[in-house]
Amino acid sequence: MAVAVGGLVSLPGWANGWSSANLPAGASFLAPRADAVLAEVVETILPATDTPGAKALGVHTFIQKIVTDCMEPSAQDSLTKGLTAVEALARKTYSKSFASLDAGEKAEVLKTMSQSSDADEKGFFSLVKGMTIRGYMTSEYVMNNITHYEMVPGRYHGCVPVVAKNTTPKTQQNK
Repeated sequence: MAVAVGGLVSLPGWANGWSSANLPAGASFLAPRADAVLAEVVETILPATDTPGAKALGVHTFIQKIVTDCMEPSAQDSLTKGLTAVEALARKTYSKSFASLDAGEKAEVLKTMSQSSDADEKGFFSLVKGMTIRGYMTSEYVMNNITHYEMVPGRYHGCVPVVAKNTTPKTQQNK
């Protein structure tokens, strides 16, 4: 009974979406340089417009937390190797780091990775794109300001006038 009550008390905190303030500030498994590349990758996937972009909402931190806590250790390796591949592809193609490319060049690097014949590069892009969308759409900002999430949707209107409609089929009315 106590566990059920505890779960019900903490439910509102879980249901309102996450924010970067909710994520514990622990040590990241990514090096600071790789973290910066991941931040640029998520910003390229969902850039800032009239709403904040994925980087501003801390989606890269969300991805690291999910990969660290909820996925196999091989996912961490895949993420690390994928970020190294992004940086290497940017340097090979444009002779610059990924972070210093303009938006079109960044998009082109990611497009090349998504269409790559290397399964690891495709898997990395698919993982990061899916987690970016998931992290963005479940962030506190998006849930409160864009989707207007309600924990318990619908209303109960106990006193509503009922209008009776003629329920007799027309074929029976003609007889």
